[in-house]
Amino acid sequence: MSQQPTQADIRRKNAAFANAVKAGKTAVKPNPRDAQKKSPVGLWALGAIVFVVCGSVIFELIKLIFL
Repeated sequence: MSQQPTQADIRRKNAAFANAVKAGKTAVKPNPRDAQKKSPVGLWALGAIVFVVCGSVIFELIKLIFL
């Protein structure tokens, strides 16, 4: 006659199975707050855009004043 597993054995095996199933998987629905925190433009790209815009404004002002 075989013996039934104890409640602790069942819980331990269920936890091990659940961890094995979840391993390597991402969340089904990511948190919307995380998506809002990310900027669509990188920091370097934003710096380059600001540099180009401000530089062209300065050159245009110099051209207007001295020419």
